[in-house]
Amino acid sequence: MTVKQNDLTIRPITGREELDLFSRLPYVLNEELADDLAAGRRRPQWMWVALRGDHLLARAAWWGQTGDDTPSLLDIFDIDDSSADRNRADIGVRLLQTAKAEVVPAGARPPEYIRMVPSDWREVGMTKRLVEDRMVALEQTGARLLVERLRLEWRPGTPIPEPSGRLAFRPVHDTEELLSLMTLVLDGTLDSHSRDDLTRMSAREAAVRHYEDELAHYRSPRDWWRIATLPDGEPVGFVTPARNDYNPVIGYLAVLPAHRGNGYIDDILAEGTRILSAQDVPRIRAATDLGNTPMAKAFQRAGYVNFERTINMTWN
Repeated sequence: MTVKQNDLTIRPITGREELDLFSRLPYVLNEELADDLAAGRRRPQWMWVALRGDHLLARAAWWGQTGDDTPSLLDIFDIDDSSADRNRADIGVRLLQTAKAEVVPAGARPPEYIRMVPSDWREVGMTKRLVEDRMVALEQTGARLLVERLRLEWRPGTPIPEPSGRLAFRPVHDTEELLSLMTLVLDGTLDSHSRDDLTRMSAREAAVRHYEDELAHYRSPRDWWRIATLPDGEPVGFVTPARNDYNPVIGYLAVLPAHRGNGYIDDILAEGTRILSAQDVPRIRAATDLGNTPMAKAFQRAGYVNFERTINMTWN
């Protein structure tokens, strides 16, 4: 579909041959686009541009799991910040509205928007303006800020604490055991995505959704996942060290409500880090909400570095 609005053309790219055109606006994900297209995580009909002649003024792209018919994230939205056009933000809004109407099935909730930003983005005037310009444009399409998150990284050579002996670790018995524990940890959760889910569904439904949308797609062995227990076998928490499509990750880390406040988070995180580091990985990635102070401090104690943040916005 191509839409003409005065001298503006809004359309999806035709295919891989237009990746150079789509990549004229800088962003960290540009280097992943070719591989994502080849793997089916992106499709040309999910990658839209706004053009004046051959000048790229704005772009938007969605991402999904390989094989999915609909995308699960809007993770690229850019405006030509060098343009002197005072209506450049409006061009971004028009692009989003046009593309969203074609990409998102009628009646469906639009996929969440996620933007990677520098950790100090509020402290650098130009960066702050660029991030906020995009947020304002998204808000004009009905989006709202859900959460700001820390992106974290453990690097080889960073010390891993020796096991304290307070907890034992064993593999997950089966999917049902993990889902049951995931349901329990949602009681009192500080995670904004989980809290948002709980406004629309039960804890069990939220756990199943998280499992099916994320954990089920990991490319690594499930016998890496660990249940943390007391010496008598009582579960305390769990961790799912894994590999996603891009990096080794600490996918899900949690302590059961009855055992919070005892410092077990450090033992569980160390175990997950230990499992991945034994695979000779170049890095380990993780993320947590900016406002989830206990989790953020646990990663800091474990030597994880906050190298970036994300802005996450959603539509009701």
